[in-house]
Amino acid sequence: MGSISMAFPRSTAPHPSTDEAIALQFFRQSAGEWESQRRYYTLKSGETQEVVSQITVEFLEPGHVHLLALAEKHNLEPEQPLLGGAKVVWESSYIATQRKPSKGSTVFGVRGSILYRDRGFATAKPVTADYQFRDAQTMVLKTAYGDSSFEEELKLIGNRYRTRQTIISRAGEEVMIGQYLEKRLA
Repeated sequence: MGSISMAFPRSTAPHPSTDEAIALQFFRQSAGEWESQRRYYTLKSGETQEVVSQITVEFLEPGHVHLLALAEKHNLEPEQPLLGGAKVVWESSYIATQRKPSKGSTVFGVRGSILYRDRGFATAKPVTADYQFRDAQTMVLKTAYGDSSFEEELKLIGNRYRTRQTIISRAGEEVMIGQYLEKRLA
């Protein structure tokens, strides 16, 4: 009796690296409805601004239409797709100021050690951030464009809370700190 040899086709789907897998799990854990209470401290003037936001985080699987559009905005090759990501939608109200409420959305996609975004904090243009993890629950992002840079730490605390801190610098000088406490609503 002869032996049968079977060749299994190699998978062409990308396999995430450890950092990519941690990032995707972080976004999965962040999916849901959140209320964000935050304060921005302007370092030079000492001014403090308080903001309350309603945030929705949607996890995006590989091949999602939002990730395909994001890859196109960044001129990424189709052979190296984004491995997943998130869409964040927010509506913010400013406390004790005359500023009108704001709303918007941002799409994030993961590939390698880079987090691709469809817009930045202070620009509507696509930007990238370098990311790393201190541990599986703490993501650190570094973004720079123009003469501004942004260092952000996001930390999941259990299943119901997240904290965030952002340090904004311009021309190499720290100008603002944002601190956030986010509570999961659903």
